This record gives sequence, structure tokens and C-alpha cells, in this order.
Amino acid sequence: MDRKIKLIWDFKGPDALETAKHHCIHLNEFTQIESLPFHEVNHQEINEMHTIAFIIVNEQQMKIFRDALKPHRGVLA
Repeated sequence: MDRKIKLIWDFKGPDALETAKHHCIHLNEFTQIESLPFHEVNHQEINEMHTIAFIIVNEQQMKIFRDALKPHRGVLA
């Protein structure tokens, strides 16, 4: 079974939540345009000044997403 990787983008500041929500729209658009499989696209508010946007993908496709989208970091999901 393929491991799942969570690719993460950090957004900080008073507009972090809205920016992360908007980034999720672009992540979904990318997966549709490129016809790439994924498990989840979402955002998570860490605190009022820090929100992340993320996509969870199979390890097999991780490099495609990483090279095209330049996430800030990644972790095992």
C-alpha cells in the first residue's frame, strides 16, 4: 500500500485564513486540469495568525505535485 503524503503551505498574518481558503481553490483546479488523483484538499487554522492549506496525495505522485506546486513542507499523512 502506498503511503500518503501531506503537502503543506503556510500562510501567516491577519489574512492567513482567507489566503489558505483561496489557495485550496487553486489546488483543486490543478488536480482537475492535470487529472491527478488526490485524497484531500483542505485548510486548517493553527491560530488566528497562522493557517495552512494542504493536499494529501499518494507517495507515488508526490514528486509531480511537489515540483509543480512548491509546497513549503511535507509530512506523512
